[in-house]
Amino acid sequence: MRPPGLILAGGRSSRMGENKAQLQLGRDSILGHVVRRLGPQVSELAINAADPVPGLDTYTHVSDSLDGQLGPLAGILTGMRHYSAHQPEASHFASAPCDSPFLPPDLVSRLTAACSTAETIVIATSLERRHPVFGLWPVALAEGLERWLLKGDNRRIGAFLDHHHLVTVDFQPLQTRYGSLDPFFNINTPEELAHASTFAEILA
Repeated sequence: MRPPGLILAGGRSSRMGENKAQLQLGRDSILGHVVRRLGPQVSELAINAADPVPGLDTYTHVSDSLDGQLGPLAGILTGMRHYSAHQPEASHFASAPCDSPFLPPDLVSRLTAACSTAETIVIATSLERRHPVFGLWPVALAEGLERWLLKGDNRRIGAFLDHHHLVTVDFQPLQTRYGSLDPFFNINTPEELAHASTFAEILA
């Protein structure tokens, strides 16, 4: 059974200088590509953002359940709360950020296959790096995550992961005629958008 999914789009895009999710990359926006790649992998798709995203109103919009721009962990908590209420049969949900348009088409199936218990967190890795925003998250951890976020300056995903049962799944770089590309390449700056544009053809 496919889990539901959540796209994290609540960042400030400070290094881009404008809302990066809405910027054009090839034939679609960056976020549009993420939606098209993640949507078929999940049973239901929601978008975590401060405001509803224009043109994507067919998807559920969920804003952070905690105030204060607490980072991606606040989005993860919001996903836990949302799916606990709306899909109580789902033990986990899958997450991906709004700025990584090349995410693998088998991301969710491979993360799900590696999940062993109702409280296991599964995240993607590539090129010897962890990518915790590409993860499979247990909704049962909501209370603990909320306490974590409200206690001091606990906003780093890595620190939270270190306190829980974690499994990683490694993904290989994409091999294209333009060269090798990390499937979790994320776009934060105009220079990174220009680099991604080199590979936009593979998103068509």
